[in-house]
Amino acid sequence: MDPLLQHIQRSFLGCTTFTVGDLVKSKEQQLTLTLRTSDGGKTVGTIEVNLVKMGELEDGEPCHITTDSQDQKCALVRECTASEGISGKDNLPSLNAGDVKNPICKLYRFPTSDNKWMRIREQMAETILSFHVPKELINLHIKEDMRRNQELKDLGELAPHWDNMRKSVIAHCDQMLSVYQDTLAELGKHTGSSFKSSCSKGEKTLEFIPINLHLQRMHVHSPRLKDALYDVITVGAPAAHFQGFKNGGLRKLLSKFEAERRNTGYQCIYYSPENTAKAKEVLSNINHLQPLISSHADLLLNSASQHSPDSLKNSLKMLSEKTELFVHAFKDQLVRSALLALYTARPGCVLKKPAVPRNSAEEGDDLKHQDHPSQVKRQDSIPHHSEYDEEEWDRVWANVGKSLNCVIAMVDKLLEKDDSGNVKDGEIDPSAADCKHAGSDWYEQLYPLVITLKDCMGEVVTRAKQSMAFVLLQELACGLPQCLMLTLRRDIVFSQALAGLVCGFIIKLHTGLHDQGFLQQLHTVGLLVQYEGLLSTYSEEAGMLEDMAVGISDLQKVMFKVVEAKSEDFLPIITGRREHYVIEVQLPAKMFELLPQEIKEGKLLRMYPVLFNVGINEQQTLAERFGDTTLQENINQENLELLKEYYNLFTEKMPPDCLPHFQEQNDLKGLLENLHQNIQAKKRKNVEIMWLAATICRKLNGVRFTCCKSAKDRTSMSVTLEQCSILRDEHQLHKDFFIRALDCMRSRQTQGALNDSDDPETGCLTDNKPTSRHFYPVALLLVSSHLLVVWLILSLALLLAKYQ
Repeated sequence: MDPLLQHIQRSFLGCTTFTVGDLVKSKEQQLTLTLRTSDGGKTVGTIEVNLVKMGELEDGEPCHITTDSQDQKCALVRECTASEGISGKDNLPSLNAGDVKNPICKLYRFPTSDNKWMRIREQMAETILSFHVPKELINLHIKEDMRRNQELKDLGELAPHWDNMRKSVIAHCDQMLSVYQDTLAELGKHTGSSFKSSCSKGEKTLEFIPINLHLQRMHVHSPRLKDALYDVITVGAPAAHFQGFKNGGLRKLLSKFEAERRNTGYQCIYYSPENTAKAKEVLSNINHLQPLISSHADLLLNSASQHSPDSLKNSLKMLSEKTELFVHAFKDQLVRSALLALYTARPGCVLKKPAVPRNSAEEGDDLKHQDHPSQVKRQDSIPHHSEYDEEEWDRVWANVGKSLNCVIAMVDKLLEKDDSGNVKDGEIDPSAADCKHAGSDWYEQLYPLVITLKDCMGEVVTRAKQSMAFVLLQELACGLPQCLMLTLRRDIVFSQALAGLVCGFIIKLHTGLHDQGFLQQLHTVGLLVQYEGLLSTYSEEAGMLEDMAVGISDLQKVMFKVVEAKSEDFLPIITGRREHYVIEVQLPAKMFELLPQEIKEGKLLRMYPVLFNVGINEQQTLAERFGDTTLQENINQENLELLKEYYNLFTEKMPPDCLPHFQEQNDLKGLLENLHQNIQAKKRKNVEIMWLAATICRKLNGVRFTCCKSAKDRTSMSVTLEQCSILRDEHQLHKDFFIRALDCMRSRQTQGALNDSDDPETGCLTDNKPTSRHFYPVALLLVSSHLLVVWLILSLALLLAKYQ
């Protein structure tokens, strides 16, 4: 083969899917070559190669390789379609799992400071998780809400006031349930692109879907340094765009709603958000543990009927563990106080004192009779009643433990008799008839005790479920319909954030399967997830930032679990409920074997999401000069504390040699201190905050996200700048080529002339191929301060003239 062809083929960095065929023609400084598959030799397109140095500019334009395949013109060094796929150890690791699709690729070659060449492969791909995760999540919301509505109906007979309140709450909940069901049905009909473009961010049927969720990967091959991968997940800010931001975002709306709920009338009881969350947790534990206990009780009886001592011991052990967890779930004053409140809501209950407003003098007298008044703020609605036996719940609750002790004592007695009988018989195995008789005897003695345990447990479950459902009734009744609308908004934002997190976790896990230090960090400390926000604090984007801050904070309640896949379907499985989700990531058997024992045994893996935001556009200039940047300052300060908390946990639990160099720990301390100083400085458009946070994240093996309104212009500028900075700082990019490399990555010429119909961000989508957002040309992000002042004066003059 011609040496030039060999050099071009080597530039594909080990790709084995395609081979470069014969030289077709040559004119001046351009070659046209065929592109064939490596197995069957099928020609899939041609490659035009400009014979200039990669990374250099020619006549002001970046050099590039143009691929023309199947009448699709994309100025890429190499294009990989979903049908052909790509392979090779440096390619996207989860392609085999089907999570990533439609990758597109570009190759660059830039000089290093010692006059060598580095090769860069830049890849971007969609992910089917953009739609899979929201659909799974909505399905869980529907099941959870249907279960809650049934629990409200099962409250039993209530006094007219409370019954009317329940009917109103159930009616509103049913309406909201239909919204989730309709959305899920519409998403099920969706075909076409596997990501949501920014022009669709206002569509109601797609409001749970993240905007422009893509994986951006840079693979660097240096002549003297180890190859390196740098991943960034790019996504539009998680926010409820369809609902709008007229009244702000979640951060402001939740605070306002909670303040209003505290001041509602006496018609409902106020429970703090902590107590409401506790009620949901108790209900979740009941629904989880009750069937498990019943199942283990049946296994115990089955072991007794078979006269199997070992099986009997194991079944008793499991039954004891689950029952203890069950009993422990009700060791809370909230259950006791809610039972009292529910008792007073029953028909025919005569109150010692009439209901009065919360701040009255009578409330102060009643509070003296309550054991823990802090648990329930509305004492007028749950007065102490002389006919209510507060010790009855303690007796019912304690009966479960007593019944379990009786079962344990009987099993011990039976096993002791069995052992003594074997000794007397000289360790001779009994006959089959004797075994059958003994098994029947064991079963008959255990059966009534197990039935008593189940009955006691059933009584506890009934009372606890009703009391906790009554707490949830108060939460909903005190805030209709705002409560349900806020829950919907929070679900929308969380769905978008979770889809990105699942994508980032899976990519990071696949990339780090051979890194034992990372895997140890993953199960010992958890995974750092750093979000870089580029939203302004002006107008609607301030509301988006408030939504985004709450959505990312809610990711702290997500846990991951890695399991071995039992089929060819490797899509993640989501279980749990609001405020507590577990994501099961499935790996093929060969990959699963590479994991530490702790992860293989199902240990839950924690996430530590942090958000740092720096507005960089012209709207941020307005906010800094004439508006308020307090929101951004507070978010950055709060998340700095979370980042410090993760670093302290990391240094406590991980050995010093877990980082590439021991000196890295001192570097991290300096970076954290520098980040702290930059946040405190409150400097305008301080992009140093973003660079420091990203560097700390990479040094701590974290997952990087970059977000702006639509994950296009600002995101593209940030990602390309970060990539070139990494090449300069970590891979010795020649200092004279920094700007050239940056221009080359950002230039639209590198991608070729695309029609509007080919661009998912400007027109209708004609195919499923994503267009790389960071290749777009972007106007200047910052406006000269002098021109800005002139523009503001003229705008104000025009506005005044208009209104006069």
